[in-house]
Amino acid sequence: MTSLMTNTAAIAALDTLRSISASLGETQKRVSSGYKVETASDNAAYWSIATTMRSDNMALGAVEDALGFGAAKTDTAYTGLEATVDVVTEIKAKLVAAREPGVDKDKINKELLELKAQLASISESASFSGENWLFNATAGAVGTKEMSGSFVRSADGTVSVSTLTFDTADSVLIDTVDATRGLLTKDYSVAVDDGTASGTTMTYYLVNAGGTGTSGSVVELSSATTDDEVEGMISAVEAMLMDITDAAATLGAINMRVEMQADFVADLMDVIDTGVGRLVDADMNEESTRLKALQTQQQLGIQALSIANTNSENVLSLFK
Repeated sequence: MTSLMTNTAAIAALDTLRSISASLGETQKRVSSGYKVETASDNAAYWSIATTMRSDNMALGAVEDALGFGAAKTDTAYTGLEATVDVVTEIKAKLVAAREPGVDKDKINKELLELKAQLASISESASFSGENWLFNATAGAVGTKEMSGSFVRSADGTVSVSTLTFDTADSVLIDTVDATRGLLTKDYSVAVDDGTASGTTMTYYLVNAGGTGTSGSVVELSSATTDDEVEGMISAVEAMLMDITDAAATLGAINMRVEMQADFVADLMDVIDTGVGRLVDADMNEESTRLKALQTQQQLGIQALSIANTNSENVLSLFK
């Protein structure tokens, strides 16, 4: 039936055109934004996951920066300990040379004084952003240092920041308040073979920084220094060197851990970015193909609507 009042063909063509236009608008939005899920209305579940993971990635970015800061501090302290090992090794060599009969111990002591001054300079200079893990001039100990290690989201949704720790009690070289807290300022008691069955116990420390708590003698030479005393100094310096070497090894291991964690966090951020992209990014090849098809369908829909609108005009020819 042909009706002048109701053009069913035009209504059908118009409905199809509206549907095509809506799809075309959605596709054009995806092409222009690059996202297939840009807002919660597009896909609430995927949008929620993507928003949460983007937030976590920003937190991981802060952790990555913190790890870089921590690596700088551990590098600074390790560099100081490494230089200290070299200087203390040189001091040990000077003391061994002083054991040689006929050597001028006063001249060797002048060299020792310069080497001790170098140790003090190294300790005070090993500072990064106001933190020094090798030198302490305060009443309290430097204490345990923490560095951000990672941002963790558990299965129940709770979040936390894991940390890496280092106890500076193992690395402080000089303490000007409490000498017992410094590897170079505290006492080292050693046994020296003096020909007796029990031997002699001697106590020495290397650097006199003015702190309290020491009862031994500072490592220094004079023409009156006996061979047994030199032997005791060598043994004490060797014990110090072992402690400093252990501290440097521990710090080096932590520094390696920090660098490995920084690499892991960087890789993790990349993986999260990729995972979020799979959820919300538009496939531009697919969308461009769909866009071209919808544009063609729109043109055909307009043509169909035009044809439907001419049907009523054809009725006029029946009345001629």
